[in-house]
Amino acid sequence: MPEDDDTPTRILRALRFRPKGMTITEVAKRIGVTRNSVSKHLEIMQIAGKVDVRNVGNAKLYSLAQRVPMSAFLCFTKNLILILDSAGRIVQVNDRCQQALRRSKDDLLGLTLEEAALPVVSTPEAIAVVEGLEREQVITDLRYRSNGTDLFYQMQAIPTTFDDGEKGCTLVLEDITEQKRYVRNMEFLARTAMELVDLPAEADIYWYIADRIRELVPEARVIVHSFDEVNRQMILRAMEDSRFREDAKRIVGRDLPGTVFPITDLLSSAPFNYTPERFVPLREFILNQEPGEDGVSFYDLCAGIFPRDVCDIVVRELNLGKMYGIGLVWQDQVFGIASIFFTPQEELNDRKAFESFIRQASIAIARRQTEERLRRSEHRFREVIDSSPSAAALIDADGRYTFLNRRFTDLFGYTLSDIPAGREWFKKAFPDDHARKEAIAAWKSDLAEVGRGEMRPRTFAVRCKSGGEKAFLFRPVELCDGTHYVTYEDVTEERRAYQMLVDEIAELRRQLASPPE
Repeated sequence: MPEDDDTPTRILRALRFRPKGMTITEVAKRIGVTRNSVSKHLEIMQIAGKVDVRNVGNAKLYSLAQRVPMSAFLCFTKNLILILDSAGRIVQVNDRCQQALRRSKDDLLGLTLEEAALPVVSTPEAIAVVEGLEREQVITDLRYRSNGTDLFYQMQAIPTTFDDGEKGCTLVLEDITEQKRYVRNMEFLARTAMELVDLPAEADIYWYIADRIRELVPEARVIVHSFDEVNRQMILRAMEDSRFREDAKRIVGRDLPGTVFPITDLLSSAPFNYTPERFVPLREFILNQEPGEDGVSFYDLCAGIFPRDVCDIVVRELNLGKMYGIGLVWQDQVFGIASIFFTPQEELNDRKAFESFIRQASIAIARRQTEERLRRSEHRFREVIDSSPSAAALIDADGRYTFLNRRFTDLFGYTLSDIPAGREWFKKAFPDDHARKEAIAAWKSDLAEVGRGEMRPRTFAVRCKSGGEKAFLFRPVELCDGTHYVTYEDVTEERRAYQMLVDEIAELRRQLASPPE
């Protein structure tokens, strides 16, 4: 019997020096024990996880198992681990799992997943995976919502054999919340970057910003202000969600969007001393405390436009504990402030994504304002041209007519729809092929000889829409972007008078050249 008790140790020692494996017969010869005894011990050792076996043809090769002891795995892994027996009862839980679930091992041992009512693993999705587990391990992603925040775990369900041969299951849960958030945030930022570019000019960008912040941080209450640079004041432009807006309206007594907050002077003075640069970083304020570096009362945040007792009711009834504020700033220009409010227990988890989105939105507002200034400037420019007493046209670098003033239509009779491009203009203005070719050649020649910004006047005889022909003095100038600004002056009478004078001089010369009779 002592010899039989020593057999497993001798088998392990023999296999240690044959890493490629040994057959039952080879092991029996090596340690001097019968083949049947070796076969019995190897089967038990395989169940215990001490040896591995693989088939090579008709033979079975046994080798030492290269496995991490379960006790070490349970103690040192950062993952959450539960081990279930064949009946689905919990038989082991690692320390990490107990800490995360806030349940002791004594509370869990002997319970099924349904009876334990644990987060993540007691959900219908997780239980379905365990119940459907067969011979192969299954990997699945699980989503769990806690305190308004989405948590993500990757669960591996691994078929497990215990020392006594009983079958069970090991659940390994890895927290992949940060990975999921990173992917989600990158997708969010990529999508919003495109949406901000394509956002229609008539869309309210401040409401868009509030909506997207709520999408990124669903548990937050959001307020977005725009900055009135002329009057140096903030205007509340958007509030999300709708319940937050309605609750505030009920307490304050009126709807808040559109409210003017004269807080610019407040923020630029002590204790804030804000400059455009200080608006850039995200700042956290603890509400309903004495003002300090990172603390401020809600009454002060509202610049005192609401009574202090009303502000206290807002903080108490809406359970506002902290505010995160960040400026909508680009290149030292302030466009507004985005603020999000939380309960005292909540935290802002996606700070980097939130700040990146605010930078995107700030750039979009800056671009919008630049485009609006350009539109106003272009509109004023066209108004000036349209009011000019001289006929004028704008032709872009591709030869398309983009603007004809009223005087142009009065002189020539043509509208922009009649001559959308230079080709149509030359056909109508110079119906004669020879005259048209000469006019085009003269236009190109002048363009090649005269630089940008220089006028190149030339007179042409032009057919008007009425069918009559008149002489016009063209004064084209090429602008810096390739646009041609052309003015036209009717010189028909001057040319006729000039021609009459030429004819009279010619007649006088003829008379002087003829001898008197």
